[in-house]
Amino acid sequence: MDDHGDVLQLNPPPAGLAFDHITTPSGARLRYALCGLQQKPIRGTVCLFQGRGEFIEKYFETIADLRRRNYAVAALDWRGQGGSSRLLRNSRKGHIKSFAQYDEDLVSFMRAVVLPDCPPPYYALAHSTGGSIVLRALPRRSWFQKVVVLAPLLGINARGVPEGPARCLARTGKLLGLGDAFVPGTGRHHLDHLSVEKSVLTSDPRRFARTAALAKAFPDMAIGGPTIGWLCAALDCIDAFHRDFPAKADFQTPVLMVLAGNEKVSDNQAARRFARRMRSISLIEIKGARHEILMERDFYREQLWAAFDSFLEEESSWRYEEVA
Repeated sequence: MDDHGDVLQLNPPPAGLAFDHITTPSGARLRYALCGLQQKPIRGTVCLFQGRGEFIEKYFETIADLRRRNYAVAALDWRGQGGSSRLLRNSRKGHIKSFAQYDEDLVSFMRAVVLPDCPPPYYALAHSTGGSIVLRALPRRSWFQKVVVLAPLLGINARGVPEGPARCLARTGKLLGLGDAFVPGTGRHHLDHLSVEKSVLTSDPRRFARTAALAKAFPDMAIGGPTIGWLCAALDCIDAFHRDFPAKADFQTPVLMVLAGNEKVSDNQAARRFARRMRSISLIEIKGARHEILMERDFYREQLWAAFDSFLEEESSWRYEEVA
């Protein structure tokens, strides 16, 4: 059996999953997937937003988990990764010029796909970079009845490198015209060259092997490390969160923030500081879990799904109103 056949056995697509594309006003071609829109009963639509470097196939198990809960699912590949447009000739580079481009992706997806085609109410389940993109939208958008963000990128864990020098090196590299270069130490590393013991993403051997098999079977979907330009854009986004949101501010939308206790990618302290300033954010930590909680061992995933179910089942008043 070929690689595609092997990976389909490891990672079967959910029944009824359908892929398509939209084009943003700036010309980016975005791949998305829908699942369960016509099946009854439907409790609404969960919009699934991935982290940097991911792609929809990696979330087949999560989509199936949501379908078992009777939610329709709408999932998106951000530009620069998965089946969506790349910004550089080298398609393995994880690049973005500004998070405003991700903002455009989100608005385009919601307006062209979710609002006209998917059953309300709408919820968001967003991981890492996806969590930051969704949180950026909440002051001006009331699409979602509730939002769950997992290990959101509200600060970067530099793993022993002091934050100040790391920021200075990134900014200097961009000024020197190196914005399209890989962040030093990342490069074109492939998942199949790593081991679960060394992974900062998950401690689950089976799910780690599944993701590595997906990256090998679909090399055009997976990307390598971030560029210096992507890192600078992420730092700009992070700085805006901590600069532009006043103490005891609020979103219109209730948010559940779930942190990974054994986090080596995002900065949990920065996430806690932000959550303390926002009345609408509830925060929990899953002790021992690594960054990709949805790809973790069942022991951790069960805690996450219990929190997700409890949060979404709480009563709340909601109406959709878009602010220009």
